Amino acid sequence: MRKLLGILLLFSVLLGCKKTGTATEETAGEELAFNYQKLPQKAVINEKATAIVETWDEFKALNTSMDVLYKATNNEDLSLAIDDLIEKEKAMEAGQYPELFDTFQVKSRQMVLRTYLYKTKAAILEKQPTTEPAVQMLDAYNAIRKQFNVIMNSQFDVKLILDEE
Repeated sequence: MRKLLGILLLFSVLLGCKKTGTATEETAGEELAFNYQKLPQKAVINEKATAIVETWDEFKALNTSMDVLYKATNNEDLSLAIDDLIEKEKAMEAGQYPELFDTFQVKSRQMVLRTYLYKTKAAILEKQPTTEPAVQMLDAYNAIRKQFNVIMNSQFDVKLILDEE
């Protein structure tokens, strides 16, 4: 009985070792290079929102760092750009928002951007493919820019709605 248990244990260990060896081979064979050509273009902000964003220093700094990200052609450049973006995003969170953009809609989209910034950074550090997380991060950034347009296009006077006189 003990011999049978020992043989069964030996086979299970050998089968377990074989599975981990194939997983590392698959990871090594994947393309890990950053493909900057797949990055989406920045969403356009309308004129009214641009006038407000021009006075918002923290967002302007984040926007400038995003422009640097578009110039990254490899993972090393991407890593430097992501580090800078993380710092700028933290400064934006700690800074003062313009009155119209100090809403949960903008702040929640910024939180999503932060999540994808860290996801991209983790992919770089773990030597995982970085193109997909970078595209997701830029989609989150574009969602913030589109939300600015939505806020500016849907302005209404709360006093008129709430005033029942």
